[in-house]
Amino acid sequence: MDRMAAVTRETSETDVEVVFDVDGDGDATVDTGIGFFDHMLESFATHGLFDLTVNCDGDLAVDDHHTVEDVAITLGEAVDEALGDKRAISRFADRRVPMDGTQATVVVDVSGRPYFAFDGGFSQDAVGGMTSHMARHFLRSLATNAGLTLHASVDGDNAHHEIEALFKALARSLDDATRIDERRSDTPSTKGEL
Repeated sequence: MDRMAAVTRETSETDVEVVFDVDGDGDATVDTGIGFFDHMLESFATHGLFDLTVNCDGDLAVDDHHTVEDVAITLGEAVDEALGDKRAISRFADRRVPMDGTQATVVVDVSGRPYFAFDGGFSQDAVGGMTSHMARHFLRSLATNAGLTLHASVDGDNAHHEIEALFKALARSLDDATRIDERRSDTPSTKGEL
């Protein structure tokens, strides 16, 4: 089963291309113009064992908002498209990831029903050209466009570690939730579809 998708998004603010392979090796080629954000997306691919290509030409002269948001929207659409009818996936997963004094948790349901909840905050306003609160906005935009129910929380004292732990927990939980369960041949829902 080929579970990959290529999605583009072009607006007056950004031009985004994403290629996403659920069953990859963790290979990533990322260029958004925001070094720290590139690092987070590479970490997401590495720890989720997803193959990921992201190119974004955004209006960074304004700020980082449009770039982070539009990459999240495009990646979310690619995740949804790559999963197709979601036949035989595990569907639910949760992961807790520590990074030194930080702990992040992500709980996900690949439900087709977008919902996002977040608990926590960030210790510094920005990391490496990325506004810290954009990590929360990334998760919300991804969940909305991938059709995920996603609950995330973080606690720590270093924004770099807080954001990175969130991206790693997202990667591990999404990897678990999208794995094929060999015992199942149908879509994991009493409705018969997600």
